Amino acid sequence: MDDTKLLPPSDKPEKKHNRRPPRAGLGRPAGVPNKATGRAREAFALLVENNVDKMQGWLEDIANDPKHGPKVAMDSLLAVSEYHIPKLARTEHVGDGGGPVELRIALIEKFAARRAKKNE
Repeated sequence: MDDTKLLPPSDKPEKKHNRRPPRAGLGRPAGVPNKATGRAREAFALLVENNVDKMQGWLEDIANDPKHGPKVAMDSLLAVSEYHIPKLARTEHVGDGGGPVELRIALIEKFAARRAKKNE
């Protein structure tokens, strides 16, 4: 049989209230990097700017190496650029009330009207 015990109504544990901490929501606004991230990005940007000539040579060496080739050189450049140039966020387009976007093309409506006249 089942080993569970039913507690009398007065012995049930009290429910915790869903309260927020007193300082909840007072943090950094969304999208603002913290100080450490900002300093790291600045340091990386400075490193890249100070080594552009060397990087050009490195990329040429990678591209000319038969083991790697131009694709690996381009992939290396893109990998480095991700730390310096932010990627753009994807944007979702929605219609009225958050629904789908509605497109109306006049030519289709004219075609439907002509078709309706022919079927009369």
